[in-house]
Amino acid sequence: MSVCLTRVAPEAPEAVHLAARCQHIRRWAIPRHTFPLDRAGYHQWRNSLKKFHAQAAGELLVEAGYKRDLVDRVQALLQKQELARDADAQLLEDVVCLVFLEHCFLDFAQQHPEEKVVDIVRKPWRNMTSQGQQLALQLPLPAAAQVLIGKALA
Repeated sequence: MSVCLTRVAPEAPEAVHLAARCQHIRRWAIPRHTFPLDRAGYHQWRNSLKKFHAQAAGELLVEAGYKRDLVDRVQALLQKQELARDADAQLLEDVVCLVFLEHCFLDFAQQHPEEKVVDIVRKPWRNMTSQGQQLALQLPLPAAAQVLIGKALA
């Protein structure tokens, strides 16, 4: 996340850099299988993770001496508050999607049916900015990943 953010927007505010570093903090503490393995359960899990990451980040940042307003901002970014209206939250979302596509997508795709993978690409694509989408299309992805992304965008 940090490397991608620095590549995409090195001038991003400190809060965005901190949120990128805290995006998956102790993610293993709330395993996916502890929620129903359906769409509703997935959304419950993701919402629990957002709150958990925000809380954990807040505790660590306060302990490290960061001021409350910066801690609050990082927590808001991690919870995707005002995603559609907040340029920093949108930047973080672009980075999340880029990192997934670049580092996790192909492994994920190999574990799921193609129609599910195509649908999963479409959803975050709608949350990305046009700049984020252009960056995604420029990623040096394996041919198999490019084919799936092409199907999702067709």
